Amino acid sequence: MKAIVLAGGYATRLWPITKHRPKMFLPIGEETVIDRIFAELEADNRVDDVFVSTNERFASDFELHLEESEFDKPQLSIEETTGEDEKFGVVGALAQLIERENISDDLMVIAGDNLISFDISEFIDYFEKVDNPTLAAYDVGSRERAKSYGLVDLTGDRVVDFQEKPDEPNSTLVSIACYAFPQETLSLFPTYLEEGNNPDEPGWFVQWLQNREPTYAYTFEGAWFDIGTPESYLDAVAWHLDGESRINPDASLENTRIGENTHIMEGATLVDAEIENAVVFPNATIEATTIQRSIIDTETSIANFDLASALIGPQHHLSKESE
Repeated sequence: MKAIVLAGGYATRLWPITKHRPKMFLPIGEETVIDRIFAELEADNRVDDVFVSTNERFASDFELHLEESEFDKPQLSIEETTGEDEKFGVVGALAQLIERENISDDLMVIAGDNLISFDISEFIDYFEKVDNPTLAAYDVGSRERAKSYGLVDLTGDRVVDFQEKPDEPNSTLVSIACYAFPQETLSLFPTYLEEGNNPDEPGWFVQWLQNREPTYAYTFEGAWFDIGTPESYLDAVAWHLDGESRINPDASLENTRIGENTHIMEGATLVDAEIENAVVFPNATIEATTIQRSIIDTETSIANFDLASALIGPQHHLSKESE
């Protein structure tokens, strides 16, 4: 079996935090989002190769990251784009990668910004049992949230209907970006595209596929975070920290209150500050400031502010006279 980890997006909803770094490198505790996936794929002997599908803009970042990592399986497969307006769409990029890398085995596809609570090996176990196209499905608990995803209708575990981003969802069970396809299904990617179908989201392909091939859903409980917005990233951090806070021993705190679900990284300096439900990147300096549910990037300095739901990019300087 081969695996593709999707890491080609530009994460514009998380700018400026992700303007110059892949969002897959955002930390969840001491790991990055994508390294959690790499570790599971590395440990499963059924997975021979892991292709990391990224773009030209972030290729060098991934090259360096993989060189410094402990993983042997991941290798880059680069989509020839440098900006959002040049993207082929996920299905288009998948079809190109399958052809470019000459993939002819069973194939797993997972988004590199997926934080999931199930073991990938259990998903592969289920795929091997049904021996048909398989997706992972999760109950998001809200019909409003379900509008943003592919809605799954099941009879038993069999997918009998699939609607990508419906305006009026009739349930809350959605497909997450985790799929497995038998090798004989891979030829259907170019067929789908040649028919002029939507090349953007994998859900459109699944919607088309389930009318042609028996398709099954691996449903799971627990947690799932699609890390595409500041809110979802902070929710993922909070889930991982579980009400606690993580303060790097090389950070400096003076007269500062650290609330729950806060990650303070190395070299950060906080003086006369209050902060909760936030992430502070390395070497940031925060003085006489209150911060709630915000992300403060590397080497940024902030003094005498009250911030809520803020994204402050790297090397920014915010200061005002104290009252």
